[in-house]
Amino acid sequence: MSYIHFDKTQLINLNYSLEREIIRTNRSGTYTSTTIIGCNTRKYHGLLVVPQPQIDSQNHVMLSTVHETVIQHGASFNLGINKYPGNYSPRGHKYLEDFDSEPIPKLTYRVGGVVLQKELILDTNRDRVMIRYTLLDANSPTKIQIQPFLAFRGYHSLSKANDTLNKNFTKVSCGTKFQLYKEYDPLFLQLSKKNEFISKPNWYHNIEYIQERERGYEYQEDLFVPGYFEFEIAKGESVIFSAGLTEADPKTRQKAFQKEIARRIPRNNFENCLKNSAGQFIRARNGDTRIIAGYPWFGWWGRDTFIAAPGLTLSNGDTETFLKIMDTMSRDLKGPLFPNIGSGDFTNMTAMDAPLWFFWTLQQYIVYTGDKKTIKDRYLEKLRGIIDGYRNGTEYNIHMMDNGLIWGGRKDVALTWMDAITPDGPVTPRIGSPVEIQALWYNALSFFHELSGEEEFAVLAAQVSDSFDREFWSWDYGYLADVVDGEEKDWSIRPNMLFATSLPYTMLSEEKNDKILELVKSKLLTTRGLRSLSPDDPGYKGYYFGNQISRDNAYHNGTVWTWLLGHFVEGYLKLHGKAAKNFVQKIIKGFDGVMTQYGIGTVAEIYDGDPPHRPKGSISQAWSVAELLRMMDLVKRI
Repeated sequence: MSYIHFDKTQLINLNYSLEREIIRTNRSGTYTSTTIIGCNTRKYHGLLVVPQPQIDSQNHVMLSTVHETVIQHGASFNLGINKYPGNYSPRGHKYLEDFDSEPIPKLTYRVGGVVLQKELILDTNRDRVMIRYTLLDANSPTKIQIQPFLAFRGYHSLSKANDTLNKNFTKVSCGTKFQLYKEYDPLFLQLSKKNEFISKPNWYHNIEYIQERERGYEYQEDLFVPGYFEFEIAKGESVIFSAGLTEADPKTRQKAFQKEIARRIPRNNFENCLKNSAGQFIRARNGDTRIIAGYPWFGWWGRDTFIAAPGLTLSNGDTETFLKIMDTMSRDLKGPLFPNIGSGDFTNMTAMDAPLWFFWTLQQYIVYTGDKKTIKDRYLEKLRGIIDGYRNGTEYNIHMMDNGLIWGGRKDVALTWMDAITPDGPVTPRIGSPVEIQALWYNALSFFHELSGEEEFAVLAAQVSDSFDREFWSWDYGYLADVVDGEEKDWSIRPNMLFATSLPYTMLSEEKNDKILELVKSKLLTTRGLRSLSPDDPGYKGYYFGNQISRDNAYHNGTVWTWLLGHFVEGYLKLHGKAAKNFVQKIIKGFDGVMTQYGIGTVAEIYDGDPPHRPKGSISQAWSVAELLRMMDLVKRI
């Protein structure tokens, strides 16, 4: 039995199987995602979800799903499943025997004497998904029909039946080409052997996505089915169905499929699952190499990129991809700021911390490689520009005060990683001098002094250290304020003070670091990460659920974040050394069971603050995976 495996009793239990999703991506930014039984529960699910830069550079669901029908002796058995109002139909999951993910997602169906295997894989560099059907057993002649459900819509939206859709198709080698709307790329549906396409255009109405309903969004859509492909299949034979934005050569599909399998990192243990997942976030398209913050709905984010890049690339020894990502991000620098959100044509610069994380990310390159010269040659002047911009002042009132500390904020924006906003404004505005910004600022100044040798930055760093200790530390409380704004100080117990203990250059004594880490350990640490607010706080929210406003109010007020563990562990190891090794290894080992929950083989964005800490948010998050990999490296380096 493989590391990730589900049996029949688990698969036919919809309460169990519909909560477990697969996400597979490729380097071009294309992804495929659905539940382990193939029933879509989100509008973001689809077998082929691809960027459409000529429209809006967002991802678009081209092929939502396919339903297979096995035919023997004139009897038909439909293996598909959709949710409709009040019922699931056709309930093909009842034929499932087995789900395996090694090395790729593999479903096994049993219908009478027929045993059919279905395997799913993406082309690494092309906008194409391939499904391999293998008839493992059959008592008599067998036919298969494949019925494609087409969407051709943005992944944030839903398709509705309409009269403007183009129902026409063009025959291509062993398949057909569809272009439902003129602004879209055409979709090529082909098989690796000769087949018959029976045109039978029809709309399937009111397909429901239960996750969207739970999240308070519109959840019903209409999908267009143009007909079905039919072919005979012999016992032991494999036939490949491909869906892509360019025409494929049917004769090469078998070889192409095997070639793709050979490229995969096996998911045969916890660490390999993380390494496999790490590659899923890297997108190389049109000369840019970026990190997608999370799947299925995130784009690329500046802050997330810098935090996730070391774990996703350097931990696997991939320095080339790391530098490509840094070069791409460097081109986005405007003044001293990086874009916070990058998704399609929309970006904004509301990330007070992202430019300072850039320094930390480059430091990690040196930690892993010992190569300081490359960083100095490529990025020194970029780093200088960021420091100058913060000293002189930039957008959103971000500026250095006379005491050397950084102040920033505006009532209508959230500038730190705690950036949830409702119609009433930022949930955690944190206007003033947030604690982690000062820690990152001191680290940036010290690192720049290390690279440049220019003494003025050491002098400024010393001023920052003195001011930080005076303004943020309280012996009465025994920890750091979360935000300081003049005489006003926020003493909420949040994880942001951690960064003052974990960064390469820190300002506090070991005694103060110890007090912070023990407080975080007792109030914020869970088996899935760190709470964003202490349960003792009146504003604490232990569950992340409901509509968007409800979820946003909980997002940074108790919800658990896995990525924060990386800095808790780093600070803890710096303080305790080898004595902390078993403690840290236990934290990491605790994530072993996550690989068969929620996003299969990967780690979720967030978890509930209260036990049992159920996974929530995106099913696969870059910095969650990255920081677990980096934690493993921290332990190995002890």
